[in-house]
Amino acid sequence: QVQLVESGGGLVQPGGSLRLSCAASGFTFSRYAMNWYRQAPGKERELVGTIITFGDTTNYADSVKGRFTISRDNAKNTVYLQMNSLQPEDTAVYYCSTVRYRNQYWGQGTQVTVSS
Repeated sequence: QVQLVESGGGLVQPGGSLRLSCAASGFTFSRYAMNWYRQAPGKERELVGTIITFGDTTNYADSVKGRFTISRDNAKNTVYLQMNSLQPEDTAVYYCSTVRYRNQYWGQGTQVTVSS
């Protein structure tokens, strides 16, 4: 049974940093790309970025490029989202996700609020 559990969200001031974690279980983590999404109030869920399995290649949405970094630790079955230079528009619930056998799995999400 695939399980994804996010943690690390919270309240941060503009310009600050947070690191989110997503602990995965129930599948062979190292074989699957992992994604981070976010959903702001009143907006559709959007893809923040992806890390693939081989060589840790990453891709990011233009809105976060240069500020956010995705990494993974296959020994710990965990994917991370390092967020720097946070702005109020980054306020959202952040989700990790993976696709396995054409099924997309989601964590419960973690709230990130950027406010002074």
